[in-house]
Amino acid sequence: MSNSEHNIITGNAGYVLEDVPHLSNYIPHLTTYRNPLQDNPSYSVVEEHSVDVDDTIAQKVVVHKNSPRETHFRRAGPRQKVYFESEDVYACIVTCGGLCPGVNTVIREIVCGLYHMYGVHKVLGIEEGYSGFYSRNTIPLTPKVVNDIHKRGGTILGTSQGEGGNDTLKIVDSIQHRGINQVYILGGDGTQRGASVIFEEIRKRGLKVSVVGIPESVDNDIPVIDKSFGFDTAVEEAQRAINAAHVEAESTENGIGIVKLMGRHSGFISMYATLASRDVDCCLIPESPFYLDGPGGLFEFIRKRLAENGHMVIVIAEGAGHELISESLSATNKQDASGNKLFLDVGLWLSQKIKDHFTKSRKMDITLKYIDPTYMIRAVPSIASDNVYCTLLAQSAVHGAMAGYTGFAAGAVNGKHAYIPFYVSHC
Repeated sequence: MSNSEHNIITGNAGYVLEDVPHLSNYIPHLTTYRNPLQDNPSYSVVEEHSVDVDDTIAQKVVVHKNSPRETHFRRAGPRQKVYFESEDVYACIVTCGGLCPGVNTVIREIVCGLYHMYGVHKVLGIEEGYSGFYSRNTIPLTPKVVNDIHKRGGTILGTSQGEGGNDTLKIVDSIQHRGINQVYILGGDGTQRGASVIFEEIRKRGLKVSVVGIPESVDNDIPVIDKSFGFDTAVEEAQRAINAAHVEAESTENGIGIVKLMGRHSGFISMYATLASRDVDCCLIPESPFYLDGPGGLFEFIRKRLAENGHMVIVIAEGAGHELISESLSATNKQDASGNKLFLDVGLWLSQKIKDHFTKSRKMDITLKYIDPTYMIRAVPSIASDNVYCTLLAQSAVHGAMAGYTGFAAGAVNGKHAYIPFYVSHC
């Protein structure tokens, strides 16, 4: 999308609003309707049923007295007027990419939010990712169908890893043919890029269809938003692996426990799990390069730590140290189905390097145990804090779609939920 197509609104003192597209931008004379929340008994105790349409959320909160106000995003929440009549809404939900704790919770809360807040009774689940649109794998979703799914890991809709190479025209043809007018897309960076392309094709055809993204990444590496859902659960589950590594390490002389955690390009899970555990001696992440030999190197640190404490635990993110692997091994240029470079197992590589070093030096006998819980931590049901966060994300997405916004992702920015244009959320 060129800069000329970005909906940027400026104001006083350097104020910039990265606004999200609206159906009325390309479909003239749309009818608006009274928001049914105003008549919902569940909201009878609420003084205000909607947020002000001019409310925005600042991306940057730490400023100096002369700083410009800079970038803002439109505040999430219900509006006084909606652009869909409840009985006319036909919504669909699709989940793509890797698994993440909380996906089922988001599905549940989109369905229940549409049903109980807006009286929408037609919601379709698209199975097996984007390809489900044109392979016609679907399941009707009702509050009864999704009632207990938040207690399970994974996604009841299934997913597919290959989110590149999908046929956008076929997907939009399917949406148009079925009469779907709200599309909710859960997935990571590649999935949100796909959602942006789908939105552009829908806009080009002039269809009254809201396309909404709910960013999903267990690695917590989505730009702009505070945190991706499922991250808290992943950190909590990682504690079990770290605890096991610590028990193994401290139960033998010069014991070393190594735990590899998810994080291709960011070390948030490793870092937060390390801080929470307090049993970790060394945390290696992609953002901070390290080296093995020489003064200040990892081998020297291991030797000192074992001499002081008799055991140690190392946590390493899957994307850490790959520049070192490339130096010692022939680097692979293979990619997975989503177009991500396939990494060699840095945990196994590091374990072997440590064993070889101490065997060769013959100055210290070590016992090393390697634990790889990579896929365990993303396959579990979400914990309470993530369930609450997933609920807020899902309801924000529903409010935005009903208000006629489209081409946006829902997420928390500085603790407040906001609508972020696709071109920003998947940068």
